[in-house]
Amino acid sequence: MKEYGEKDDMIRGVAYYPEQWDTATIGRDLDRIVSLGCNAIRIGEFGWHIMEREEGDYDFSFFDGVIEKAKERGLKVMFGTPTATAPAWLVRRYPEVSSEFADGRVRTFGGRHTCCYSSEVYVDRARRIVRKLAEHYRDEKAIFAWQIDNELGHEGSDVCWCDKCRDGFRRWLEKKYSDIGELNARYGTAFWSQQYNSFDEIYAPNATITVHNPSLRLDWERFCSDKIVAFAKMQADTIKSVIPTAIVVHDFAGGGLSKSLDYCAVSRTIDKVAYNNYPVWGGQREPLPPSEIAFALDYVRGLKQQGFWITEAILGAQGHDITGYMPRPGQAAMWSMQAVARGSDGIMFFRYRGAVKGAEQFCYGLVDSDDCEGRKWKEAKGFFEDLKKIGEKAPCVPEAKVCMLYDFDSLASFRLQRQSLIFDAEAEMKKLHAAFYRVNVPVDVLPWDACFESYAIVVLPNATICRKELRERLKTYTAQGGAVIATFRASVKDTDNNLTLGEKLPVGLTDLFGVTVEESESLWQEDDAKLKGESGAAKKSATAGVFRDMCLPEGAETLYSYDDPFFGQYAAITKNKYGKGLAFYLGCSPEAEVVDEIVSKACAFAHVDPVYSPKGVEIVERRFAGGRIRFIINHNAETVYYSTCRLKPFGYEIEILE
Repeated sequence: MKEYGEKDDMIRGVAYYPEQWDTATIGRDLDRIVSLGCNAIRIGEFGWHIMEREEGDYDFSFFDGVIEKAKERGLKVMFGTPTATAPAWLVRRYPEVSSEFADGRVRTFGGRHTCCYSSEVYVDRARRIVRKLAEHYRDEKAIFAWQIDNELGHEGSDVCWCDKCRDGFRRWLEKKYSDIGELNARYGTAFWSQQYNSFDEIYAPNATITVHNPSLRLDWERFCSDKIVAFAKMQADTIKSVIPTAIVVHDFAGGGLSKSLDYCAVSRTIDKVAYNNYPVWGGQREPLPPSEIAFALDYVRGLKQQGFWITEAILGAQGHDITGYMPRPGQAAMWSMQAVARGSDGIMFFRYRGAVKGAEQFCYGLVDSDDCEGRKWKEAKGFFEDLKKIGEKAPCVPEAKVCMLYDFDSLASFRLQRQSLIFDAEAEMKKLHAAFYRVNVPVDVLPWDACFESYAIVVLPNATICRKELRERLKTYTAQGGAVIATFRASVKDTDNNLTLGEKLPVGLTDLFGVTVEESESLWQEDDAKLKGESGAAKKSATAGVFRDMCLPEGAETLYSYDDPFFGQYAAITKNKYGKGLAFYLGCSPEAEVVDEIVSKACAFAHVDPVYSPKGVEIVERRFAGGRIRFIINHNAETVYYSTCRLKPFGYEIEILE
């Protein structure tokens, strides 16, 4: 059995839940998993009761047997800590561990992630079982990685409204501000007579008449994130204290940019990022667009700016109570190869066998309840054969010349005060990313404090909270020859989620973009605003929506103005020379053709070469020590020809370029 890190280190595996089946099937199951082409299994993540049937009565013998059988067959093991599903005895004995909905209802035992991260009892019992697990398996060479918990912050578990969280929030604020007067000043609590005499007078921003103070609401988002990050760090530190060489991972769910949890902060507590890739889920009529799947993969890769693992890749239809779209033949394997192309170092399909009992009966696996090796099984087997060829090359991540920056605080600020009924910050990021995707230009999606100076183009979408540090870095970067693309509502608020008195918008960036924003309005439709192309614009007219920043050029060239009898004097999209570089400002959300135009201008200036391909054909390259691997992926439901390749529906080609 090879250890992780040897030549063939592409993970090929399945999520396996042996505790859900008759133990007599385990040997046969593992034999089939090996015949599939796997070198790894993922186990344990929901097995708390199996490991601790009563408080303090630890018994890992069941999983000992599974691991021994896996080792006999040369399979490596990713072991998950079981803390996402606390056992019934824990909740019955300590009811205070349960979290609460916003209306005060207790989250009843029976789902997952129903415990509160502010509960000292829950955190302590979680720490105990993680330590016992690590101590028991400290010398087990078959375990190549430890997965902590499961999909932290998913399905609403990122926020709890119980009294423990309220009290925890008060202590969090006291630690941050020390003096209640400092909090009053920074929050501006003189508004609506909201001054506090002590931190114990502060409440969580639950339902009230109108809305809570924006500074309070943003701090609540930060608190909600911090307590989960602390929970993740506790588990990682506990494992590392026992097994210093352990590789600790976490399997992130999709939608990280819309949660009250900072995935970047969690990532800093672990060694490697894992991601559960669901391009389609129950109730969806069709999968996500290919560009949005690519965006999510680029975002996950950017969490640690290194390769990642897919710990849940789908093959069949998925859903709890509602199912829906079933991946077409070849489509699921194609999605997994797209993940590999964009930085995954391995794929684990979810799941080996579909459940016949419990809440996930309609999350179909490689084999279904009939236990037969059908179309999906053969598709996975063929995919793993292809993965073996790539694994021998041990490729690096894709090399991007473009980065897109985002910020947890800005995203939270827009969730709290959307301003436009149709505004979605994540959707705007995807819209800009898609323009690069259409011409096969790779993009790294990175947190705002990442190093971006080596990139040719920096994209800054909706950075409503733009710290002075970032503003200065952007100016230096552009002055030295970089290209920046920023969008409406940039640098509007400070880090307390407040406006700045006496400063023109975008605060601290008017010289970089060569504009000031006089006024702004939100719009109701994607095409509510009409644009007029000026000199240098590709189109004579276009549409835009979501917002309108009324921009007055102060040195910038107007590419598009508003075609409007009242606001026609204002620029909508501008281009400004700054030092040796170029800065674009999009004061609205324009139609796709205009976004493509701006991206094209930025690429031409920055010497970033587009790669043109037929619609629906994605091209990505990854380097390895001896050359490059080119992935040519067909997202179309029909055969497409590209270069010398004949791409079958939902097919892909892998070219090794030595």
